[in-house]
Amino acid sequence: MGTAIVDAVRPVEAAFPAPVLLTVEEAAYCLRVGRTTCFALIRTGELESLMVGGLRRVPADAPAAYLARRRAEQQAA
Repeated sequence: MGTAIVDAVRPVEAAFPAPVLLTVEEAAYCLRVGRTTCFALIRTGELESLMVGGLRRVPADAPAAYLARRRAEQQAA
């Protein structure tokens, strides 16, 4: 009976593609920083974001790009 429940849930999860845009909170979670720090990174232009209607969204690849830039900066120093 337990496997029937698991099998019934998996197709629903698989039906949804990976998100293209993240909320600021989701981006903060990816970076393991707080929401305020994430907004500060956005404000300074270090983390890419855009407005969708009245909502601030972060492209899903932006946290990885931010980390790559930071790592390159630290290796260069």
